[in-house]
Amino acid sequence: MPTYKKLVRDRIPEIIEATGKSFTIETLTNEQYIIELKRKLHEELKEFEEAETNLDALEELADLLELLHAASRVLGFTPDHLEKIRQEKEIERGAFHQKLFLIEVEDD
Repeated sequence: MPTYKKLVRDRIPEIIEATGKSFTIETLTNEQYIIELKRKLHEELKEFEEAETNLDALEELADLLELLHAASRVLGFTPDHLEKIRQEKEIERGAFHQKLFLIEVEDD
């Protein structure tokens, strides 16, 4: 039996069960959940970096977005709060639309 030891989406047990396979799963504490969310974010970011097509990259971005929503919830906020903060930062500091790459800043 393969061992995974990783955070999975909520319907994965149901999907595995439908194949007739047995599995072992546990529910994490909030502290464990935060740790595993961070690990999963790294995993999905790596998959985004390694995506070979734009569609594959978009799929990985959707996974990252789902994880960001989960992380905001476990921290006591909603995805709407996260989006509000993102919008405030965009107004205050801008977004990343112009593809600007800072090389250096003169010291005083």
